[in-house]
Amino acid sequence: MWKLACTAGVVLLSTGTILAQDRQDPPEVLNKQTDAKEVLGHWFGKKKAGTDTTAKKPSTISTLPSAGFNPSVGLSVGVTSTAGLVFGDPKITTMSVLNTNAYVSTKGLIQVEAKNNIFTNDDLYNIQGNVQVGKTVGLDYGVGTGSRTRGEQGFSFDGLPLSSNSDVMPLTYSYVKISERVYRRVAKNLLFGAGVIFNIYSNIDNERKMGVNDRSHNYRYSINHGFPTAGYTNNGLLLNLEYNSRDHINRPYEGMFIDVVLRTNEKWMGSDRRATQLRTELRKYWGLSKINREHILAFWFWGSFLINGDLPYLELPGTGSDQTNRLGRGYTIGRFKGQNFAYTEAEYRFPLTKNKLFSGVVFANAQTSSAQRAINDINLGEYVEPGGGFGLRILFNKYTRSNLCIDYGIGTYGAKGIFIGLNEVF
Repeated sequence: MWKLACTAGVVLLSTGTILAQDRQDPPEVLNKQTDAKEVLGHWFGKKKAGTDTTAKKPSTISTLPSAGFNPSVGLSVGVTSTAGLVFGDPKITTMSVLNTNAYVSTKGLIQVEAKNNIFTNDDLYNIQGNVQVGKTVGLDYGVGTGSRTRGEQGFSFDGLPLSSNSDVMPLTYSYVKISERVYRRVAKNLLFGAGVIFNIYSNIDNERKMGVNDRSHNYRYSINHGFPTAGYTNNGLLLNLEYNSRDHINRPYEGMFIDVVLRTNEKWMGSDRRATQLRTELRKYWGLSKINREHILAFWFWGSFLINGDLPYLELPGTGSDQTNRLGRGYTIGRFKGQNFAYTEAEYRFPLTKNKLFSGVVFANAQTSSAQRAINDINLGEYVEPGGGFGLRILFNKYTRSNLCIDYGIGTYGAKGIFIGLNEVF
């Protein structure tokens, strides 16, 4: 949850090379652009007389400091390292990326994470993996959309509220998350894959130490659905079908991305309960100008649907459940969740300066979830929570189309806040 603030700190503190998985734009396009790296280099860097740096090969390894602050987690410091390698003919093989990061905060939060996104020669195979170990805090609003009796959420920064709310129950917990997927290209832009996932939660404890008769949402849900209250395990198998025709991963100008995942949580793998989920994602990008490719209309759909079985509380899909925890700008992470969850968003992206250093976005989104409650059940689509806002983009590295995103979003029940991250939300 807190990773976004940490990511923003990495961007602001570094001038190193951040690698992407895509080949860079042609020189005639890049020469007309100015990014933050060049601006910072001009302000703080000095070239030695007679030294030509234009032909210097970019470093494939970058280690960057990170820092951030949020009242909910305190002051944090950490380090991030990125390495780029090509396992095949560089003309036809996408660069593989290995990422590691670690941070610790003054309020006891800690995380160590390692990711791999490896491409074999000619992109025949793609291996994606992630390992996370840490202790964090999650903000608990209960299940379902349409909670109109609650007080206003108030202002938030980067996914966490800045003021207390009687309806928000912070939960601390420790976790180990491991996943690994292997994809094989079966046709142009089409890949089929399979993998495993292990999610283990422990030491779940409501920070407010609620009384016996007024337990947390996690406690009540776990009792009602037959899960342990202090920790549980959710391990399973994955089957994936992916279509990707985007021209770039960090900042697409055109193309489409479709991902369909069938996940089965199995008791023989250690899960407390068996369950089957279908997760779907669609991203589509339309270029609105042949002269200026930064004018883009983008659309995003993300959905998770429980086919059978049951899920532990911290595994319920909801706001911020995507891989980068940025789904649902306008609301804090975990604001809405349920056994089934659907989300859609549209965004218009446009340049602000001729050199592409600054650009802007306007966006609108909506989310809905289903939930089983003691009094009455909520069906998917019964209540829809809208959100929207606008944002500024700062081109951080033009060679990888990496940018710093600063958004202001609003939602229902007084929800509003500033959201910061590296690269486009989708």
